[in-house]
Amino acid sequence: MSSDSASATSGATPLGSWVAPDYEVVAEIDDLMPTGVTVTDDGRVFVSFPRWGDDVPCTVAEVVDGKVVPYPSRELNEWSEERNADQLVSVQSVITDPAGHVWLLDTGSLAFAPWLENGPKLVEVDPATDQVVRVVRLDPAAVTPTTYLNDVRFDFSRGTGGYAYLTDSQPEGALVVVDLGSGESWGRLRGHVTTSATEGFRAVVQGVVRENYRVGADGIAISADGSLLYYCPLSSRRLYSVETGALIDRSLTDEQVAATIQDLGDKGASDGLESDTDGAVYATAYEHSAVLKRDADGTWSTLLHGPDLLWPDTLALAGDGFLYVSVNQLPRTPLFNAGVDTRVPPYQIIRVYVGAGPVRLTGVA
Repeated sequence: MSSDSASATSGATPLGSWVAPDYEVVAEIDDLMPTGVTVTDDGRVFVSFPRWGDDVPCTVAEVVDGKVVPYPSRELNEWSEERNADQLVSVQSVITDPAGHVWLLDTGSLAFAPWLENGPKLVEVDPATDQVVRVVRLDPAAVTPTTYLNDVRFDFSRGTGGYAYLTDSQPEGALVVVDLGSGESWGRLRGHVTTSATEGFRAVVQGVVRENYRVGADGIAISADGSLLYYCPLSSRRLYSVETGALIDRSLTDEQVAATIQDLGDKGASDGLESDTDGAVYATAYEHSAVLKRDADGTWSTLLHGPDLLWPDTLALAGDGFLYVSVNQLPRTPLFNAGVDTRVPPYQIIRVYVGAGPVRLTGVA
């Protein structure tokens, strides 16, 4: 029997095939490399472009008719050495909160250098007016000079104004908690094994061995009931959770917080995480050009897997049941490629239908 006949008889796919290549392209971006993506419940798509060395005229934009438009204004996005930290310095992530506002997570850092004074901040924008309504700066004690704020999740069901949970992805990483009612913030699990880059971590991305990834806590997601925060270092293959009640209780020591951590096992190497109201967790699998799904019972499956998905970065679940993904060729950027730029634009924002709802913790039944 020929090999072709054997494959047809067994139902096996051909060697080298891509098992989940079906998705919709939302936008193709030629000149700006995206990281964060978020979608409001009325379908507006926002994207962030950190300043890692490229000429970045806007670090946040809205995708309008397939094109990027500076958001919330061109003026807020402008940057030069003469500007100040009230401007958007370098936004890594954008996210829609439970009330429908869009938050911009500004690292305050140019090309991963130590952040500028007053640079790290959360900027809240009301999409109904496209105006900034609040800027939340981090307490100096919550960060270190080399902190790199990466992603954020919100829970408005606790406290007087809700909480924000952030990842600090420097090699000795951390989780950062922001009390949105008081404006206070504090670090948790700084340098813990679960928030730090794995020693000697080696990634293989589309066949190329990469040994220069030393990135701590990166991906973050919150459980449907708000009781758990899921997180992972980029330079790791483990998925962890920690109790949010412990994170926000300032009377507890880090050792007591760490006692609530669960090691949820190997998931492959991931950048972004997301969750849904059915209890699932989604994880990018950047070594495999894929996105995986962990069901509430712990079962893993492949959601996306395709040849053009070189570095799926951020995941964002929208109210219409579509999971959005930014794809940005990060391993080919000079910062992660020995100073050589081998990217091949366009970069993409894609989506796939998953039929689940985003976690919106408002405390309102």
